[in-house]
Amino acid sequence: MPVDARRRIARIDSPAGISSVSARSLTDFYRQEFIKHRQCLAAQREYFSEQAISEADQALARVLNQLEQICKMDDADRLISGLLRKFNAVTGLSGWNDPKQLH
Repeated sequence: MPVDARRRIARIDSPAGISSVSARSLTDFYRQEFIKHRQCLAAQREYFSEQAISEADQALARVLNQLEQICKMDDADRLISGLLRKFNAVTGLSGWNDPKQLH
């Protein structure tokens, strides 16, 4: 899980779990991470087959469309962390040196 996300979670003090404001910011944080993977994939289009690009883009679109529901799940952090690792295996985003591309 990204350090910023862990810090946000640590600040949550609602006894029922994540407050709606915190849940929104966490969802927005994850949305930005998936969007970065999508941009990274687009920038590397020439290195992948059209089918690979299409499948990865469709998968990213599905995640983005369902992100709010995923974030409400009990195991959301584990699930999203796994998805981000899988997309990172394709895009290599964590290896980029451009600080504008990283959170």
